[in-house]
Amino acid sequence: MKKVLMLLSVACFASTGLWAEEKAECLGEGDSVSPFNVTDVTGPAAGDKLCYRCRYGDRPVVSIFAREINDNVASLVKQVDGVVGKNEEKKMAAFVVLLTENPEGHNDALKTVAEKQQIKNTPLTVFDGAAGPPEYKIAKDADVTVMMWVDGKVKVNESLKKSDLNKDKIAAIVKETGKILN
Repeated sequence: MKKVLMLLSVACFASTGLWAEEKAECLGEGDSVSPFNVTDVTGPAAGDKLCYRCRYGDRPVVSIFAREINDNVASLVKQVDGVVGKNEEKKMAAFVVLLTENPEGHNDALKTVAEKQQIKNTPLTVFDGAAGPPEYKIAKDADVTVMMWVDGKVKVNESLKKSDLNKDKIAAIVKETGKILN
């Protein structure tokens, strides 16, 4: 019996260690965000490849990484866009990064979303690669990842499954923008 309990303890400890190691992979509060290039589809540099991390510098930034743009993601973007518009004096910024293996194939859809949702302050961009920028360590099983940073340091990092992104969660994420505005 002692051997069985000991084996279970070791197995539990090992799996906890693996889980902690996996969780530590993601950028956490206080981690630095690195530059990476995207292709701007709807922003001020539409058609250009650029680094919004570089362009926005130390400003308060919301970056939404999505593997697809569905109605809930569009709603999140629209609400974040509204917060950005209301916080111009604080130089708040945001951008959306569609993670895809076919970046050119999504331009029309992103333009349609921006027009339909009347997104004015948040560029919609594409990143060439479904995994996202390696330094950002986007969770492989996340459909949407919302990162917020200020002074180049992460304040919020939320990884969500498609089913987790609902009206209440969107409201909670929008409320979290206060963490980068103070």
